[in-house]
Amino acid sequence: MHLKYQDDALAALASVVEDGMTIAVGGFGLSGNPTRLIHALRDTGAKDLTIVSNNMGVDGKGLGILLENQQVSKVIASYVGENSLFAQQYLSGELEVEFSPQGTLAERLRAGGVGIPAFFTATGVGTEIAEGKEEQVFNGQRAIMEKGIRADIALVKAHTADTEGNLRYRKTAMNFNPLAAMSGQFTLAEAEHMLDDFMDPELVHTPGIFVQALVDADPVKEIENVTVRSLQEVAS
Repeated sequence: MHLKYQDDALAALASVVEDGMTIAVGGFGLSGNPTRLIHALRDTGAKDLTIVSNNMGVDGKGLGILLENQQVSKVIASYVGENSLFAQQYLSGELEVEFSPQGTLAERLRAGGVGIPAFFTATGVGTEIAEGKEEQVFNGQRAIMEKGIRADIALVKAHTADTEGNLRYRKTAMNFNPLAAMSGQFTLAEAEHMLDDFMDPELVHTPGIFVQALVDADPVKEIENVTVRSLQEVAS
């Protein structure tokens, strides 16, 4: 019996999401995106959301569908270059954007998950990233303070989950998923495989203590850039 399993992703998310929440989402590009949960978030109609993710997907896919539905008011991300709608909304003033260096963003999510309110890093010193942030010198090196991120909700994609919500990710889906899962006060995970027993502890990437609800993953994996060979190349 899956103690945290729910068969309706929309119902699971609708029961906890509210307008104005901060939501951390795993994935990098479209790799490791919790596609079913992102679609469920769109279908809740929740507005004025702050999305924390490495990037905002692409036009019409991944987190891009939330931008299309005018549900996002702020984004905290490290990379947004593949989404033209994102750029349009940012440049028109519809969308507030907080850029965070990729490693810093990863550590901010991890810090939030383990209860560290802030930390110092040399990354960004002397750039626009440092504006308005406290600066200290450690061993002769300047560093700026970055705040940990504690999201209201985290949405993640796993390859395998067990009855207690222990998660294991597959290959590049390891990207931001473990970090996002830790950062959420309420974490929902979609998994491709649900075990009927406990996972071998040696295989666990995210302990079930971080996960409050599980749903089945979307079987369709979206591809960011489809590249195929021509028939002539195949023939040769």
